[in-house]
Amino acid sequence: MGRTQRPLSKPQADLLTGVQHGTFLYPEFCNHQFIVMIRSINVADYPDLIKIWESAVLHTHDFLKEEDFHHYRELIPTYFEHVALLGYEEAGRLVGFMGVSGENLEMLFIHSDWRGKGIGKKLVLYGINHLKVTKADVNEQNLQAVGFYEHIGFHILKRSALDGQGKEYPILHMGL
Repeated sequence: MGRTQRPLSKPQADLLTGVQHGTFLYPEFCNHQFIVMIRSINVADYPDLIKIWESAVLHTHDFLKEEDFHHYRELIPTYFEHVALLGYEEAGRLVGFMGVSGENLEMLFIHSDWRGKGIGKKLVLYGINHLKVTKADVNEQNLQAVGFYEHIGFHILKRSALDGQGKEYPILHMGL
C-alpha cells in the first residue's frame, strides 16, 4: 500500500531468503482478519522504527546520557542496513521490531505502550526458531532486558566494558 520497495542488503537477503518485503511471517487471526503479525520491514517503515526505538530507549535506558541518546538516534537508521529487520504489527500498526545478523539478535525494541504484552518474547522466539538466533548483546545496565533474555534461556558468555561505539555502556554477550 504505497510502501517504497528497495533491494535487500546482503545480510537481509542471506537471512530472509525466500521472504519478500511485506510478507506476513507469523499471522494471528481473529474473526478472519489479521490482528497481529511478524513481518519483514521495508524502508518506508523506518520512521515508525525510529519512533519505536525512541519510545523503548526512553523507557528502558535511563542510564543513557542525553547527548548519547541523540547520537544513537542519528545512527540507528544506518544500522538498519546491516541487519534483517522484522516487525511486530498489531491492528495494522508496527509496535515492535528486531534486527538479526547471522545468529545474532542485534536489536529488539518494543514501543513503551506495548511492553509487557509478550511481543518481545514472540519476536525473539521467532528469531530462535526460524532464523537460528543463538546470541544477543545486552546493555548490562538494562536490568529488565538482562532478566528478559535470561528468562528465555540466554546466559552470559562474556562482558565488554565498552559498547560498539566505544562508550562506557558495558555489554553482556549472551547465548543460548
